[in-house]
Amino acid sequence: MTSEPTSKQHALDALTAIYDVRATGQYGLTLINQLAHAVQSGYHARTQGHPTSIVVAALLHDIGHMVHDLGDHPAALGIDDQHENIGADWLKRYFGPDVTEPIRLHVAAKRYLCTVETDYFEKLSDDSIESLSLQGGRMTENEVSAFLREPYWEGSVALRRIDELAKDPNGPMPQFGEFALEILQTAIA
Repeated sequence: MTSEPTSKQHALDALTAIYDVRATGQYGLTLINQLAHAVQSGYHARTQGHPTSIVVAALLHDIGHMVHDLGDHPAALGIDDQHENIGADWLKRYFGPDVTEPIRLHVAAKRYLCTVETDYFEKLSDDSIESLSLQGGRMTENEVSAFLREPYWEGSVALRRIDELAKDPNGPMPQFGEFALEILQTAIA
């Protein structure tokens, strides 16, 4: 007799299937694919000593690109795919807000950092620059104040900084499965 997989195991299986099949396309305008960007993000979060929830959020932060049907590069067509909201909403079935909310806020964190740090814009990759205007550009003073009231704003800023590091074709390339323990630890039962 076989038992049903736990919801934690189901989360891991579902995510592995997505990253095995849908993460092989080019990641924006970079020289890596979605899978490489994901595992590099998880790797950087882990090596920087972030909590497990941020490691998983970093690993999964762009899943919204893989679960929508807008094509591989909607920004080139002038479309903001809202991947941060799509991804966070999709992941709510498996994770709590300590994972999903930094994902939801990582685009706002880019806008915030471009507003409050004079040199942050120069650190953005070409695809991040291209999408920034579609995502609202730099924040207004009121938007900055509202962002800083979000409970997970600090995690989203950490995630955003990792995002820009994780676009290196010569960077670390762990296997997606190397994050299984973190996924299982943070998934809700």
